[in-house]
Amino acid sequence: MPQLPLHHVFHPAHADHYADTIGAGLDHLLTHLKGVSGPATGRQPDEAEARVAAIDLERPLEGLDAVLDEVSELWLNDAVWFHEPRYAAHLNCPVVVPALLAELFVASVNSSLDTFDQSVGGTFIERRLIAWTAERIGFGAEADGVFTSGGSQSNLQGLLLARGRHERVDAGRLRILASAESHFSVQKSARLLGLGDEAVISVPTDERHRLDPAALERSLAACVDLHLVPMAIVATAGTTDFGAIDPLPAIADLARAYDAWLHVDAAYGGGLLVSPTRRFRLDGIDRADSVTIDFHKTFFQPVSSSAIVVRDRATLRPATWYADYLNPRESTSPNQVDKSLQTTRRFDALKLWMTLRTMGPDLLGQYVDAVVDLAAEVHALVADEPDLRFAAAPELSTLVFRYVPRDTDLDDAALALLNTAIRAELYASGTAMVAATKVDGVQYLKLTLLNPVATAADIVGVLDTVRAVGARLASVPAEVAR
Repeated sequence: MPQLPLHHVFHPAHADHYADTIGAGLDHLLTHLKGVSGPATGRQPDEAEARVAAIDLERPLEGLDAVLDEVSELWLNDAVWFHEPRYAAHLNCPVVVPALLAELFVASVNSSLDTFDQSVGGTFIERRLIAWTAERIGFGAEADGVFTSGGSQSNLQGLLLARGRHERVDAGRLRILASAESHFSVQKSARLLGLGDEAVISVPTDERHRLDPAALERSLAACVDLHLVPMAIVATAGTTDFGAIDPLPAIADLARAYDAWLHVDAAYGGGLLVSPTRRFRLDGIDRADSVTIDFHKTFFQPVSSSAIVVRDRATLRPATWYADYLNPRESTSPNQVDKSLQTTRRFDALKLWMTLRTMGPDLLGQYVDAVVDLAAEVHALVADEPDLRFAAAPELSTLVFRYVPRDTDLDDAALALLNTAIRAELYASGTAMVAATKVDGVQYLKLTLLNPVATAADIVGVLDTVRAVGARLASVPAEVAR
């Protein structure tokens, strides 16, 4: 029987092989990074798919160099780089170095945070970080929570907990009230909970794109009149498009008056918890029943790193299930699976832990302030440009706008085509990346600024490119239509 090659298994006996492999990979990555000159290469889906489809997975390559070269060819060469100052599309941040170091330990040791006997100290590092986040929110000693894969899962769990308060109520009577600009995961959560699309009531927003408390009160009263049960209110602290922070104190008053669970989706705005200058903008968040925080947004962590934090640990019961082979009911061990929707789960908390222990929360907060200040500075510099129309002044670090050529009379349909074409050309050229959205059904572009290294000159440069491309495309209508 041939000797089985085991050197690929992470093991003290194979430490030299591990070190050589990690070193070679790091050298390869750093060499590539030195050559990055823009956020994207503009690779189109059909070509990217064809390259991957051509690979024969039944036949391994010979040697690490060949593997690394293939990884570059299939992915790294066309990766989208969030650290590039001209990346301004989605809510993706460049990541801090202490968290990258933590990733090495997380992946290599491969702890699973579901039970104590698989994680030991990791259990308590995660619990301490949840307690620290709860303290920042303003919750008391009864607070608890757990790390999750992202804001969507955190929102789902928050609404699951709200549903748990009404186990004996017909699901068809339950309603979730959220602003018209809340995250789409609210609607998806309603589906996953078996409540249906009609369970989510969309509440109008004010001129700053914040949930309107007066409209919310009318909706709540209408629910009662129709013998419906307002199961939960979802307030957003940082909407995806406008960074709007709903008026939390007024919403909390209504949640209490109607005995509705208050969930605050602070996936985007949660970084304000460590801001030295803007923490007050989250006043009222301490009155929530549950809060979503995405550390992989405004805490500059690698994905995935999110959390659901609750005011009262007893409310986590709907997420609890006992299995004799894992977390038996009689167990006295501190098992994180008792409060998680996941079973096997990475030790993602280590990334935030090492970040806080290296940088401290104040410096993270200064990074948050830097991107919020950047959005305000850029808006002040270009808001009066006649060919850029902004939908609103920035609330956090997003800018929603569209290009409107001077001395033309294009209707909304033509402007939509033009702005869509501008975005596509920017991506194809690899020079810049911007996002797209719609405001009241009208097509807009969006800058999402989460890079504390970016400068106003960088972002104004992106807008200048938008204007230059837009002016050229507008002069050749056939280019826009194509």
